[in-house]
Amino acid sequence: MGSLNRIYAMVLRHVYLLRGSWPRILELAYWPVMQMILWGFITQFFMGHSEWVAQAAGLLLAAVLLWDVLFRSQLGVTLPFYEELFSRNLGHLFVSPLRPWELIVSLLGISTLRTLIGVIPAALLAIPLYHYSIFGMGLPLVVFFTQLLVTGWALGLMVSGLVLRFGLGAQSLAWVAIFALAPISGIYYPIAVLPEWLQPIALGLPSAHVFEGMRSVLLGNGFDTGHFLWALVLNIAYICLGASLFIRVFHLARKRGLLLHSGE
Repeated sequence: MGSLNRIYAMVLRHVYLLRGSWPRILELAYWPVMQMILWGFITQFFMGHSEWVAQAAGLLLAAVLLWDVLFRSQLGVTLPFYEELFSRNLGHLFVSPLRPWELIVSLLGISTLRTLIGVIPAALLAIPLYHYSIFGMGLPLVVFFTQLLVTGWALGLMVSGLVLRFGLGAQSLAWVAIFALAPISGIYYPIAVLPEWLQPIALGLPSAHVFEGMRSVLLGNGFDTGHFLWALVLNIAYICLGASLFIRVFHLARKRGLLLHSGE
């Protein structure tokens, strides 16, 4: 027979963990709220634009594949960085001649490789399964891929810098941050669907301009140069901000001797 006291003790232990960590409590509510917001906007859009239903398959498949580029490029930076933290190897790396910017470039390289490995098989599989090829977009696809890749890099560097500053207790930011952008990136619907007060915030994201440009191409309206230029300018600003934050926090951590204890 089991002991109710032992069961109660284990439940109480995790209740104390939740009670003592507001990020854990927020995270429990975060994912249902994000799903509700995202699918609420999708439903609202398709209810008012029934003419898009005939083209929905291609639009949604392209949106899913390009969203995965952003998602995987961001995780491609943060997860290898987490590996160094988990293995307590970050301090050892910087005993070597490795410089912060060299670490950044290596993280961007592995991010690109991980993204290609993850996305290309899905794109190829969509051809026999759904008779849809995202490669039909041609050269604009290369532009969209590159822009989203850089956006993911910038976000990944920012998250890695924050984790280095606040410790592994902030590691959930890798997933929280990227999905926070999903509802306002216009992945499955135009930015015009969002409330008016939210649209300027959305247009401050490179990803919003990329997905607007994607729909323009797929709906036969051609490549939108305006969205391309906005995404380019924003990406340059964000990647510089992300790299600067990471390097600044790293130097601060090294000055305080935190790198040798980075796994704690």
